[in-house]
Amino acid sequence: MTLTKKKLVFLTGTRADFGKLKSLIEISKDRDEFEVFVFVTGMHLLQEYGYTLLEVEKCGYKNIHAFPNHTDEKTMDLSLAKTIQGFSSFIKEINPDLIVVHGDRIEAMAGAIVGALNNILVAHVEGGELSGTIDELIRHSVSKMSHIHFVSNQKAKERLVQMGELPESIFVIGSPDVDLMLSPNLPDIHHVKAYYQINFESYAVAMFHPVTTEYKSMAEYAKNFVDALIESEKEYVVIYPNNDLGSKFILKEYERLLEYDKFRIFPSIRFEYFLTLLKNAQFMVGNSSAGIREAPYYGIPVVNIGTRQLNRALHEDILNCGYQKDEILALIHLAANSSFPKEDLFGAGNSDTQFLESMLTRSFWEISCQKQFIDKAFN
Repeated sequence: MTLTKKKLVFLTGTRADFGKLKSLIEISKDRDEFEVFVFVTGMHLLQEYGYTLLEVEKCGYKNIHAFPNHTDEKTMDLSLAKTIQGFSSFIKEINPDLIVVHGDRIEAMAGAIVGALNNILVAHVEGGELSGTIDELIRHSVSKMSHIHFVSNQKAKERLVQMGELPESIFVIGSPDVDLMLSPNLPDIHHVKAYYQINFESYAVAMFHPVTTEYKSMAEYAKNFVDALIESEKEYVVIYPNNDLGSKFILKEYERLLEYDKFRIFPSIRFEYFLTLLKNAQFMVGNSSAGIREAPYYGIPVVNIGTRQLNRALHEDILNCGYQKDEILALIHLAANSSFPKEDLFGAGNSDTQFLESMLTRSFWEISCQKQFIDKAFN
């Protein structure tokens, strides 16, 4: 089928969502049917978090537009407003046919709002999932502002239908990061260790993010987490949190880790390199979605701390605990001596081809910008 050439804009605000979008960008960028643009904002432009705009630029995409949206960790609303302003100006310059956003960050919300208010189709990747905390409100809001949904599993589709979304607008493609996870082209562990100067024979991955709705307790939670890591006497690759409200408490506690040679601490790690590190880790500890999504594919034991992943689809063998140091420490020792069966909850690693096949149909581009709420009570 011949399509008029379509302009696609992928919006990325963090290292995490770029990892989710990368395979979709890659499969689209060299197709004659599409002209691909990448709008880069958010954490990508923060020096403190590794200035990962450079990682996007290393991919060699033709049309990259960088926009600094950050104000302060306590003013997410102002960052949202600034992103809307910057992205609105950008889309008026290029007049895209489709905006692609991912997940539950304010950057995704900004993209969906701009698209919806300008009658541009918005495709939301990984809607219909349960995030917990403020992220859940953002994810569902983005879904309601979007016209098209690329979801990771049937359960996510059912939730969107429950929310009144048109079933024909929902495409079950799996989680796009699995495309990279199962790729035979990941760098080998020796190369990754040499690149990041990691000299550990055996190590765990530690990632701990702020929970914005528990801001008043985050300083205590961060201290307990770091105390547990130190007292465990294991070796760790520690990766900075995202820049949500409360992140400065975590970064302050990480300063204590610099006194010990059993920690290697990084603002950010390239996604493919991170996957290799995770694949070869002894276990993972923290509250990152990587422990819920990526680690089970590799059979890596996970200690999941606190409420951040509450109600997410969890591998049955994930070790869950509260924020107390002794609880964390006990499960670290348990994880270090555990086996963990692999589990596939989010696709088979071909999300990119399913994404492309969807866009190559005429019916895809006939989905209307005029949304309707589909009331299940009358259908």
